[in-house]
Amino acid sequence: MTEQSAAAAARATVYGYPRQGRNRELKKAVEGYWKGRVDAAALRETAAGLRRTNWRQLADAGIHEVPSGDFSYYDHVLDTSVMVGAVPERHRAAVDADETQGYFAMARGTQDVAPLEMTKWFDTNYHYLVPELGPDTVFAADSTKQVAELTEALALGLTARPVLLGPVTYLLLAKPAPGVAADFEPLTLLDRLLPVYAEILADLRAAGADWVQLDEPALVQDRTPAELTAVARTYRELGGAADRPKLLVASYFGRLGDALPVLAKAPVDGLAMDFTESGAANLESLAAVGGLPGKRLVAGVVDGRNIWINDFEKSLATLGTLLGLAGQVDVSASCSLLHVPLDATAEGDIDPEIVRWLAFARQKSAEIATLARALTEGTAAITAELAANRAALASRAGSALTRDPAVRARAAAVTDADGRRSQPYAVRTAAQRAHLRLPLLPTTTIGSFPQTTELRTARADLRKGRIDTAGYEERIREEIREVVTFQEKTGIDVLVHGEPERNDMVQYFAEQLTGYVATRHGWVQSYGTRYVRPPVLVGDISRPEPMTVRWTSYAQSLTDRPVKGMLTGPVTMLAWSFVRDDQPLGDTARQVALALRDEVDDLEAAGTSVIQVDEPALRETLPLRAADHAGYLAWATESFRLTTAGVRPETQIHTHMCYAEFGDIVQAIDDLDADVISLEAARSHMQVAGELASHGYPREAGPGVYDIHSPRVPSAEEATALLRKGLEAIPAERLWVNPDCGLKTRGWPETRASLENLVTAARAIRTGLADDGS
Repeated sequence: MTEQSAAAAARATVYGYPRQGRNRELKKAVEGYWKGRVDAAALRETAAGLRRTNWRQLADAGIHEVPSGDFSYYDHVLDTSVMVGAVPERHRAAVDADETQGYFAMARGTQDVAPLEMTKWFDTNYHYLVPELGPDTVFAADSTKQVAELTEALALGLTARPVLLGPVTYLLLAKPAPGVAADFEPLTLLDRLLPVYAEILADLRAAGADWVQLDEPALVQDRTPAELTAVARTYRELGGAADRPKLLVASYFGRLGDALPVLAKAPVDGLAMDFTESGAANLESLAAVGGLPGKRLVAGVVDGRNIWINDFEKSLATLGTLLGLAGQVDVSASCSLLHVPLDATAEGDIDPEIVRWLAFARQKSAEIATLARALTEGTAAITAELAANRAALASRAGSALTRDPAVRARAAAVTDADGRRSQPYAVRTAAQRAHLRLPLLPTTTIGSFPQTTELRTARADLRKGRIDTAGYEERIREEIREVVTFQEKTGIDVLVHGEPERNDMVQYFAEQLTGYVATRHGWVQSYGTRYVRPPVLVGDISRPEPMTVRWTSYAQSLTDRPVKGMLTGPVTMLAWSFVRDDQPLGDTARQVALALRDEVDDLEAAGTSVIQVDEPALRETLPLRAADHAGYLAWATESFRLTTAGVRPETQIHTHMCYAEFGDIVQAIDDLDADVISLEAARSHMQVAGELASHGYPREAGPGVYDIHSPRVPSAEEATALLRKGLEAIPAERLWVNPDCGLKTRGWPETRASLENLVTAARAIRTGLADDGS
């Protein structure tokens, strides 16, 4: 491969890095602050220490240009709202009184003030806080955070590039504020926002920034001509400013499409693009527009969203082609490394053969540096690294750990009939009502109850040998008894066992299925201080023995009311895992579905009449381009039906989804053929109920009336008002009453009060309907 000239030596860089620290120090500090055990100064010092550690790790790995400003206490979109002064009026007093407390009030709410809505960041499991804007929004620049973090990095002697969420994506992610007409388009505020960005860019230039990165991931989605015109205007104005740093416009998660020629012509100094499988079309598109002569191209050739090692030879071939398409080619990951764990070398419990195949954030940084060195010095400079890479790739490709002939034969034998219930919904619902005898507006919860300190301690004690299995299981039985007793006393109609034995809704199942590997330290931020450990899907999937039947049956033995069996669905099992990249996702989903089907059948055989298969990731995993939707939804809905279709008509199948935009997948929700769906609706003010009604959704639904991602307790009156709004869209005979999501992260006092208010609201509505003769 031709070496770049010394003047154009390839630089290694990343767009962002995991925030939490090796031992989740950020989580502990933020939650300590919320509980009053950590003051604001100590919180800031912990954060500054984590930033220094991250930057030094990157520099030690060979990263030439580190990102600054990507660090966040809670969410970078919320940080952007603060940076541009877009603070909702209801939070203004709190922010003015104390910036830190006001910041967290926007994220989490208070007892008196609701938080910002939260939803998924494109097609990831990261959640962001949705900006609330209206025609009266006044923006004001506040570059304090960005300038301070740049200054910290420069003081360490590093080359740092501030990272900002771009103005177009920021506005496209926003929603009309409460009370603003639903058809208000935040993008109409662009001319008001651009001078604020120009001021912030000037502040960063004055503070020593040579380059600033403006992230525009919304441009890999389908965009209208008007939106593309707005992109052109944005970068014509920002690029034309006299007092500005060099501008790097970054895209990721896919192909730029029609936005690429717009950005290629814009007066900016560089583009960052995704050249992994998800953005493979970018290479062809870049050639078609004539490349980026005289400009910088940051090539995302290392997958920033999955944990498999890079194929160096494949990446170098891509980089070699790109050398002729830009004035300067630098090397990076396809997106921020926020979406992967920190360090694979910490996973001492995983088979060393498998560890060879893994690259977490620290390993990916080293891969990026290696590729940049090869691009500058030639492949002879990385002979040893290339040999090790080839050997690791060959080890994975030939490993018996990845293939199970019996699993593949079973998947290949599946027919269309295997994915269809024996009776249509109209017949099933009559059988279920006769069998279950539930009241109008039945109440239930989504599945999990608070994971108390005592439960986590018991789990840790078992792992460390301080208690035996018998002692641990008695603690689980005690918790299930308490959960069931509380639900009966409160008056909930369909109970759950509370899931005290489960560490995570995906990991719990992954640990009991073949083909999965669980990490011990592979934490990834989901939202705020909520971190998950996505398991690694290494090989073919099967279920050796029942996973949930024992505890569900025990809970059912304690009550005459129905107890739901609770499973995580096949799409979510994939979306919240690091999936294998050596076969189509649809093939893997079918394997998972068949394993879960065995569990569903065993639950029914044990007497479980209501079985919930959660699919909160169905919308999250929807491809970003409309042209790719149909293929994805075909295998996604098929895998759900394959999981659930074997039960009798009188067995009621539920599913659950939360914190996503559901309007564009209502037909897919219908295609799941579930009997009941529960959805997040409290933060979005019952928006989904109207979307279901507009579609003509024929089945039962429970739009949530209790926002479980906030510590506030909704009053009975508030829940009643939401239910009345839900009844405007969904008939009473098809409306369920439930929280938005599981209660794992909440404490018992707020859970008790909130569920008691939920039941009170349901009973009040029932009484009103009876009085009306409905």
